[in-house]
Amino acid sequence: MSEDNLINIQELIESAESSLKTAQAMLRSMTGVRDTGKEKFSMKAETMGASVSVGSEGKVVEGVFDGQNMVDTEGQTYPVPANYASKSKLVEGDGMKLTITDEGKFIYKQILPVNRKMIVGTLIQEDGQYKVLGKGKTFRVLLASVTFYRAEVGDQVTILLPEEGEGIWGAIEAVIPKHLAEAAAKNTIEAQSTSEEDGEMNPTVEIADSEE
Repeated sequence: MSEDNLINIQELIESAESSLKTAQAMLRSMTGVRDTGKEKFSMKAETMGASVSVGSEGKVVEGVFDGQNMVDTEGQTYPVPANYASKSKLVEGDGMKLTITDEGKFIYKQILPVNRKMIVGTLIQEDGQYKVLGKGKTFRVLLASVTFYRAEVGDQVTILLPEEGEGIWGAIEAVIPKHLAEAAAKNTIEAQSTSEEDGEMNPTVEIADSEE
């Protein structure tokens, strides 16, 4: 593909993006509805110094992972393959780079991971979606992650969340099947019962007979 063709394609893309941005602004002004979630990630992308460029490899777009998609500085979303997000354990707020090759292939790469924290919860289904209940809150998880780990409702799940802020999505780190968790709890209870009967925690006190 010649350089002139690349320039023309870039101009068409920029024109389309500009038209979309204008249409979104008009819609917001008419309805008063704003996608605050998307704006939060586009602002983070700006803070991160994300950019859009065209090079020998193709168009390169930088942005932030929102739990499902990558959001660039303009608020444009790019779908991240669920299998890739699951296996890479992407977390909300991770900086990403997308390369769109001349053949139309999308290649994602994590470039700036955020600090993470880990919590343990229980896998549930709510409103037809898989979620993890932990720390008194529910966090959405990708179906691809649930399938990859062969998790089932009731299993104990360890998820990764952004260390700062309130995350909505969690990345599954590990799964403890329900039957194994129940067996471990049962063994713990039995071990405690045994220790209480060995005379150390509950010593037997002998009372001497009274003299007649």
